[in-house]
Amino acid sequence: MKSVKAFVEIGQDGTFGVYMDENDLSYSVVGDGKSAQEAVNDFLKAYSEMKDYYASHGEVFEEVNFEFEYDIKSFLLYYKPYLTRAGLERLTGINQRQLGHYLTGIRKPSHKTACRIVSGVSNFGNQLSYSKANI
Repeated sequence: MKSVKAFVEIGQDGTFGVYMDENDLSYSVVGDGKSAQEAVNDFLKAYSEMKDYYASHGEVFEEVNFEFEYDIKSFLLYYKPYLTRAGLERLTGINQRQLGHYLTGIRKPSHKTACRIVSGVSNFGNQLSYSKANI
């Protein structure tokens, strides 16, 4: 099954949107919501509805897997309930105040800084997945 990128972004009004990367599919879907998770859920619902629409019209529907990519502000807001700014500082080496600026939209991180944030959290996730508790 083909993989397609779906981008999750926060708008200036504070709502979230999800849209598909440009591709050669005969359809496209979008989603929106008050949170990143709500937007992703809406996006997946739209995908399911598109699949049903194609089936009801006897048309071939190419199913795909989605790889969700978040802009940095959406990424930080999505993981905010799980990772404190202090924890993110330890994972990324970026001070809490600067992370706060990214969360509020006062500043936008450079590409290099955005990569540091994603890499730090990703490395943490990898460490967790390879760790085993002695139970």
